[in-house]
Amino acid sequence: MKRRDFFKNTALVGAGASLLSPQYVFAKGDNYTNENWKGTTAKNIIFLVSDGMSSGTLNMADLLMQRKLGKHSHWIQLYKENKIYRGVMDTASANSLVTDSAAASSSWGGGVRVNNGSLNVGANGEKYKPILQKFKEAGKAVGCVTTVPITHATPAGFCVNNNSRNSQPEIAQQYIPLRFDVMMGAGTEYFDKNLREDKKDVFAEYLANGYTVVKTRKEMLNAVSGKPILGVFSEKSLPYAIDRANDKLLAETTPSLAEMTQTAIDKLSANSNGFVLQVEAGKVDWAAHGNDTGGLLYDQIAFDEAITVAMSFAEKRTDTLVIITTDHGNANPALLYGSDANKNFDKIQQFKHSNDWVLQGIKKDDTAAKIIERLEFAQGIAITQEEATTLLENYKELTDVGNYNPYKLPFEKLGIIQRKYTAVGWASDNHTGDFVELAMFGAGSNQLLPFIKNTDLHYFMLAATGVKNK
Repeated sequence: MKRRDFFKNTALVGAGASLLSPQYVFAKGDNYTNENWKGTTAKNIIFLVSDGMSSGTLNMADLLMQRKLGKHSHWIQLYKENKIYRGVMDTASANSLVTDSAAASSSWGGGVRVNNGSLNVGANGEKYKPILQKFKEAGKAVGCVTTVPITHATPAGFCVNNNSRNSQPEIAQQYIPLRFDVMMGAGTEYFDKNLREDKKDVFAEYLANGYTVVKTRKEMLNAVSGKPILGVFSEKSLPYAIDRANDKLLAETTPSLAEMTQTAIDKLSANSNGFVLQVEAGKVDWAAHGNDTGGLLYDQIAFDEAITVAMSFAEKRTDTLVIITTDHGNANPALLYGSDANKNFDKIQQFKHSNDWVLQGIKKDDTAAKIIERLEFAQGIAITQEEATTLLENYKELTDVGNYNPYKLPFEKLGIIQRKYTAVGWASDNHTGDFVELAMFGAGSNQLLPFIKNTDLHYFMLAATGVKNK
């Protein structure tokens, strides 16, 4: 039978049409409702997301910890000890099998899949109330902490409605009347009158509305409770964990993700009605976009330290649900086969700095010898003169266009060069449509199904806490 006749004469025509229909693939997910909830009620939720974490990222961070520190990552150890329920999650958006972070977080935040780039706003302008607004109205303390701007897509998807994730100056002001209890990350450029195009002093607006504003690690640690806290610690993003660990000034002035998580839990848990906290390792995604092995793996390890903080709180109680996941894969990094794979992978143990640190410090008039010296200092890798010259070619015409790589620095080239030295390769420099890891611990976690859609988490969280969907 001819192939076209086969499809013409069987029910696969109808089935194929439905399987390929966006209405079918991207339907609203509502597997969990208050009415059919059979799990324990959760007073608190800690929702941890390693943004852009492909499975290879989780895998390699664990291998790095095993070989460098002699222990598994906390995430993998939870699997090994069977302490945690595990599933996989379909991450598609309304208009693509491959989501961006705005649509991904909106699926959790609003419970409906929206088009990439939008925050809880449907294709026809429908607005879906974000989940932290629902929890705040129910009397819970709420907040977000992140290593990227607090106005960025992932925290914003839990918090606000906006047609565009790029409207970060507007999002900074949208947060004010919501009076969320803890909002901490980076993004000074969206709050400081000297950096905003409209010259509005948004920091002053927060202060006038009763917020405590903190801008350094010390101020955060010493912040007096009782007021909502806005913490903004850097202009564009917090430093990569590997760079922070090897720079005394950065370590003193900027908090780690684990420190922000602990501060947030300490403040939020004082509320008698419980709390909901989103914790995002946003620079895992940025490192994946940059094919930056050191940035990626050490930020994933920093995320694992935040998991440790969350679990330390949750394991002492019976009323807290911990959710650990990612919003999508990115670049699909992997440890690749080769006779020297172990030896090369072990070189990452000696890294002092990220590729971002290396490339940001190169000038167009530098010599190849200087590039070789810089990379050997930062990562213990001795590249060839030809490889260094290849990197320098990109510095002849730097631009200021692009989101994650505004000056078009040669991240991809360096990632390719490093492959033979580290045994780590990359499939791309952008998001992937993978089904992703999803893990849960604590109150209600036994209700996790083995396979869910991203939108299901919205309804899961409401049902787990007994908060009505309205």
